[in-house]
Amino acid sequence: MSSTTEKAIASAEAHSAHNYHPLPVVVATAEGAWMTDIEGRRYLDMLAGYSALNFGHGNRRLIDAAKAQLERVTLTSRAFHHDRFAEFCEQLADFCGMEMVLPMNTGAEAVETAVKTARKWGYRVKGVPDGTAKIIVAADNFHGRTTTIVSFSTDPEARADYGPYTPGFEIVPYGDLAALRDAMTDNTVAVLLEPIQGEAGVLVPPPGYLAGVRELTRQRNVLFIADEIQSGLGRTGRTFACEHEGVVPDMYVLGKALGGGVVPVSAVVSGAAVLGVHRPGEHGSTFGGNPLACAVALEVLAMLRTGEYQQRAAELGEHLHQELGLLVGGGAVEAVRGRGLWAGVDINPSKGTGREISERLMQRGVLVKDTHGSTIRIAPPLVISKEDLDWGLAQLREVLGA
Repeated sequence: MSSTTEKAIASAEAHSAHNYHPLPVVVATAEGAWMTDIEGRRYLDMLAGYSALNFGHGNRRLIDAAKAQLERVTLTSRAFHHDRFAEFCEQLADFCGMEMVLPMNTGAEAVETAVKTARKWGYRVKGVPDGTAKIIVAADNFHGRTTTIVSFSTDPEARADYGPYTPGFEIVPYGDLAALRDAMTDNTVAVLLEPIQGEAGVLVPPPGYLAGVRELTRQRNVLFIADEIQSGLGRTGRTFACEHEGVVPDMYVLGKALGGGVVPVSAVVSGAAVLGVHRPGEHGSTFGGNPLACAVALEVLAMLRTGEYQQRAAELGEHLHQELGLLVGGGAVEAVRGRGLWAGVDINPSKGTGREISERLMQRGVLVKDTHGSTIRIAPPLVISKEDLDWGLAQLREVLGA
């Protein structure tokens, strides 16, 4: 590590709160699936901003859409209409097969919006007594880091020392339909799930689980909320991860890739009977649905409508999982999970922690991120070439001595 890099990292450590523990690399530029640090060294990005960069760094279509909008108007607030808002809402609703959109900025804001919407729907439509609404969530979830969201987290690092916690949530094991059924009461207004749990290590639920959740929620007049912030918009080889089981939820929560890695864009998408419960002044965001965000997101939707990114994720994802599967049982890798261009790789602890493996890969020019001990996550931009993907996997094999 050069003195220039060391100085940049030391300055960041001295002047920013230590709520992250980044790998010791300082990125200066990026294009496609590659990033270059301040010393000129190139790295293959195998994380893609936790799926925010599904279309790669500096995607020309997205940059051009942003530049064109920057010359016109970037913010009006929702106090006024602007000429990109209606088009964005109409197209996103149609894209999701829904009727209405409530745009926000970050994924956590969208989850908070979904929680508030479900509770309000429960009181105004379902008829749950005021103050008694319950939302069922899954253990090992990750939906964001606001006070309310960490109230139903089971991750000690995300939750510790932030109480008192928000009530109204029931936690059940992920993938357990019987536990979900038993947790439902007349006051249950929603089930909030990740179709694939990302932060937990890319956990894919048992076959039939999502379809079972959909059936249970229909039977009990409960909203099924799918948090597709990481799993959605092409990552798993389908537009939405729910599609792998032919499931359409009552509400999608979207973010990350919706902004193309250019601007933060998130949204809750649902039917008019659900999002129609909101009235002026009850919920909002100054930047939510701003002209710049809408312009970029509209280009994202246009790109996704071609189906090429979903197809790339499916085809390259099959290759990724075939190659990773060859590592299982050889003493280096204990398990591999995931769908499409998304994998959680459990490293044999004798080979090192997830952090140590990530640092060794960084030294070989590959950037990934660890989670939960000895697990690393692999989620390259969907634009990655097969040759670059194979090169990155070769570096993993070298690091593991496999």
